[in-house]
Amino acid sequence: MKVGVIGLGRMGGGMAASLLKAGHEVTVYNRTRGKAEALAAQGAKVAANVADACRGEAVITMLANDRAVEDVVFGDGGVLANLSPCAIHISSSTISVDLAERLAAAHVEHGVRFLSAPVFGRPEVAAAGQLAVIAAGPSDALDDAAPLLDAIGRKTSVVSDNAEDANLVKLSGNFMLASVIESLGEAMALIGKAGIDRRRYLDILTSALFDIPVYKNYGGMIADGKFEPAGFAAPLGQKDIRLTLAAAEDLDVPMPLASLLRDRFLALMAHGGERLDWSAIGGLAGADAGEPRGLAETSAAGRA
Repeated sequence: MKVGVIGLGRMGGGMAASLLKAGHEVTVYNRTRGKAEALAAQGAKVAANVADACRGEAVITMLANDRAVEDVVFGDGGVLANLSPCAIHISSSTISVDLAERLAAAHVEHGVRFLSAPVFGRPEVAAAGQLAVIAAGPSDALDDAAPLLDAIGRKTSVVSDNAEDANLVKLSGNFMLASVIESLGEAMALIGKAGIDRRRYLDILTSALFDIPVYKNYGGMIADGKFEPAGFAAPLGQKDIRLTLAAAEDLDVPMPLASLLRDRFLALMAHGGERLDWSAIGGLAGADAGEPRGLAETSAAGRA
């Protein structure tokens, strides 16, 4: 298929590379042109602007936040004004439920199709084409977009025909991941203060109770106090918890743990954690307990 990819950060770049490997004709656009040119060596065409990335059968956007998506989609030079009739806009960004609803309605008004397809997985997973895709939207668009979703992911889970439902599922998943990170950090602060080796503890924990990647990967980062380079930057995690709480408020759903996580991310930002991985909230408990591997010390070591 002829597909454009807009937004070539560590996730979008990996997704574009996976599409190229699968044999799709890919046109890429990024505000920083160097990231687009890096994919040209793999066979991608480099678009001069957003409009030029929207000439094919579909365009995928992978952007940081609501504002970035709005800037790219709306306006004379944006996605909506330049997609061909019956083309598909696939939004893989983690955005608010409210924006997803507005995007779906706006695409219907313009006679083009819209899918929400946020993903679970870190940059190395994106580069391997093994993301977990959470998709929602009209069934015909899902069918037509299947070759693209198959190229970037190991599995596509369809939620419903309401695009915004995929975004709510993604936000709820990131809330759960952040909850795991916080609980790991607190547990490791506890055993670390008692003098128990963190790595040995993690081996016990993942062999006896939680033999899954999220505990092994994030647990290892917390045990080692290594939060750089950021695979998923802390400000993005903070944004996702904020959007989760906004959706919960709209639905009258109390989420006390999400409120705690909001405060943990605020504390991380106060500690200068903007450049750290979001798993660095798991280092806060150790810092609170006065451990030698407190967040400030490990962060400074990581930048040295």
